[in-house]
Amino acid sequence: MSDLPTVYADGSTVSPQEIMMVANQQAKVDVSENAWPGIHAARAVVDRIVSTGETVYGINTGFGALVSERISPEDLTQLQLNLIRSHATALGDYMDIQAVRAMMFIRLNSLCKGHSGIHPDCIRQLVIYLNHDIHPAIPRIGSLGASGDLAPLSHLAMALVGEGEILTSDGPRPTSEILFEKGLVAVDLTAKDGLSLINGTSQMSAFATLAHHALSDLLVMADVILAASMDARQCSLDPMRSDVHEVRAHRGQGVVAARLRTILADSDILQHKGGARVQDAYSFRCAPQVHGAVIDAFSRFDEMLRIELNSATDNPLIFPTPDQPGSHEVVSQGNFHGETVALNCDSMSLAMFELASISERRMDQMLDPARSGLPAFLANDSGLESGLMIVQYSAGSSLAELHGQATPRSAFSTSTSAGQEDHVSMGATAAWNLLVGVRRLSEVLACELLIACESLRHASLKSSPHVEGLVALVRTIAEPLNGDRTTSKELRKLATTLMNGGWLARLEAEHGRLPR
Repeated sequence: MSDLPTVYADGSTVSPQEIMMVANQQAKVDVSENAWPGIHAARAVVDRIVSTGETVYGINTGFGALVSERISPEDLTQLQLNLIRSHATALGDYMDIQAVRAMMFIRLNSLCKGHSGIHPDCIRQLVIYLNHDIHPAIPRIGSLGASGDLAPLSHLAMALVGEGEILTSDGPRPTSEILFEKGLVAVDLTAKDGLSLINGTSQMSAFATLAHHALSDLLVMADVILAASMDARQCSLDPMRSDVHEVRAHRGQGVVAARLRTILADSDILQHKGGARVQDAYSFRCAPQVHGAVIDAFSRFDEMLRIELNSATDNPLIFPTPDQPGSHEVVSQGNFHGETVALNCDSMSLAMFELASISERRMDQMLDPARSGLPAFLANDSGLESGLMIVQYSAGSSLAELHGQATPRSAFSTSTSAGQEDHVSMGATAAWNLLVGVRRLSEVLACELLIACESLRHASLKSSPHVEGLVALVRTIAEPLNGDRTTSKELRKLATTLMNGGWLARLEAEHGRLPR
């Protein structure tokens, strides 16, 4: 990792893009020098409380419903170990390395905000693990999204103290073996360390960041695909006029209309099309209003995520006042509650369903010969061949899964810990649901893209440079139809390519940047 750039955790300025660099092993990490004074000041408060024998939740008491239980100084280390061992109860498949690294760095950055009181050695241990590619084996399921992502983060904490397992190419292996092989040692927990490590919104924020990364390009690509479909159906650009959107000035719809005008400005098809249709179908004519609403939802999601990534989300929090020490420095509060993450992820999941829904309707417009004027289902020999008929079916199946995922996960809560923790957010569930939904959206858009490219084969004139460039990229994966064939592998590869990004940067580099 010595040749990689460094991303600094400071608790204030880390961006989703920097999280992704760390998640993708494209950067090493370190703690900003500006963060250390706050870290040490908060830790000094914890040390003072331990030395004076004050009773403070999270430092020398039990947890949750056991808050009234006072713990003796000689048992504080055991208290923290017991905490992470008992809470490491997660279920399901292991999180992948990308998600684990994102979660580790988000936890590190939150601790570097300087209000957790964690011992600096724990912070250094997180840095060491990330820079040495030591990735705890963390089952995905277990967080209720309040009191933080307790169970998954406990598996992370277990690895820091040399217990639990580490992900390797040969499967999970004992942490102790990996540390021995790398010449590293486990960290020793002290007062409050375990609670600081496991009490926060790091897992849900990791899933949200991965979804954010994919959507940042995918939502723009959705508009390029829309433009290809518009040319395939010889749609009018009049509904995209700027004055139309100035009188209903939602930012998103204006951006989409500007993109479509930019993308299709040099389309020979639209400049020479006849005027047979007075109005295009809603799935084309109202696309700025629908795609734009999705962009607006993403803007709100983006704002939330950037705040959350640089927030202190554990409990209790410490606000040092060295000149006036006292119990007021430690505050039991609820920043661990993931409601804002949950609601924004749920909103984004619903928005993605709408984007996929209107995409599927455009497929129907292009495949139906009564409306398109093209061969039925774009087959070369309709009747003998089915063409791309079943591509729409597969898109409808992915859409059906998205419909289920549009149901808000935050609408469910349960009371836990003997009623002490009586409302939870399900933020991790909502964020994971969003991330899975991104894949389904990419599948639907891949289906529209394949159908649009095949439709454009029947055009006598050229489309715009952006659209022609997109068609050329598609043809590196999916050849034109020369008869019926399976398109499953092609569609799956197109969906993966759209989700992973890359094509947008190439199109903009070659044909001009699109409005944002």
